Amino acid sequence: MSAPVTTDPATPPPDPEGEHSDLGFGRAVAQAVRGRFLGKDGTPTSRKYGLGAQRTERFYLAALCAPWPTFLAWTVGALLLINGVFALAYSAIGPTALHGSEAMGVTDPFLRALSFSVGVFTTTGTGAMYAVGATANWLVVFESFVGPITLVAVGGLLIARLTRPRMRLLFSESAIVAPYEGGRGLMYRMTNAAPGQLSALRVKVNLIWFEMQGGKRVREFHELELERDYVEFFTLHWTVVHPITATSPLAGVTPETLAAAEAEFVVSVSAHEETFSTRVISRTSYTFDEVRWDVKFASIFANGPDGVMTIDVDRLGRTERLEEGATSRPAALERKQSS
Repeated sequence: MSAPVTTDPATPPPDPEGEHSDLGFGRAVAQAVRGRFLGKDGTPTSRKYGLGAQRTERFYLAALCAPWPTFLAWTVGALLLINGVFALAYSAIGPTALHGSEAMGVTDPFLRALSFSVGVFTTTGTGAMYAVGATANWLVVFESFVGPITLVAVGGLLIARLTRPRMRLLFSESAIVAPYEGGRGLMYRMTNAAPGQLSALRVKVNLIWFEMQGGKRVREFHELELERDYVEFFTLHWTVVHPITATSPLAGVTPETLAAAEAEFVVSVSAHEETFSTRVISRTSYTFDEVRWDVKFASIFANGPDGVMTIDVDRLGRTERLEEGATSRPAALERKQSS
């Protein structure tokens, strides 16, 4: 085919949910948007203005979602920076602002002030050192308020990160169009990267692309029918497959028509997370240039001890090359059913 399926605007394609769906983006807005709707990490690319900078809320969300090494590095760095500022303030008052460092064997002025600041900031005590003078003591009072508040905020972030239910799904880097039951199928693979168990997984894959309707190029949304959209147990991996049949929106599709339609496949996965006994959701998307053709997924299974089923996660996105045109050309099954 030279273009995606053309339909009459008076008779829109059937919607599997019984009503037309635009995934909540809005029909008018969807026509004007360019580029992908979701990032690879599942975050929307849309923006909202008129709500202010929302720096505190954005910082909180970033702190919750940051990887642990990044979170710990920024936390330690921020605490050292704050204490360094207070240490400079004590040093700026003068050499007589802090007394008692002789008993501790500290001669460097900045290190002496930093040690004193850390003791006040963390409320662990300053040892033999003490502040002298009104200015230095007022600074101690101010730091005595700032320190505990900051530590409580950091502790709250730690607790929120530890108790926030989420799932860590790894998706294959690309989706592929591979041979499937005498025809073709759009598929991708995913696995659970967290040690916690997931169950009752449900998957939805939506196609977003441009179609010609009544001589106009409009963006349409289709929920793709999957070979299986639900699994009870998710202990290894799952290859999600959309069979490309005559009734599929992708019937007769080629790499060229997929690119011309600026297609994007939006993936949504919901599951029961057993550690916190709650439902969690993960999303990602594949654009037309992230779909590979004339390949099939390589085996992900590995030899396990005592015959235990084992997979190698490093093989999640590994593929094997097929002959040219194996899946980049429409299958005979599609042509027979659509003729």
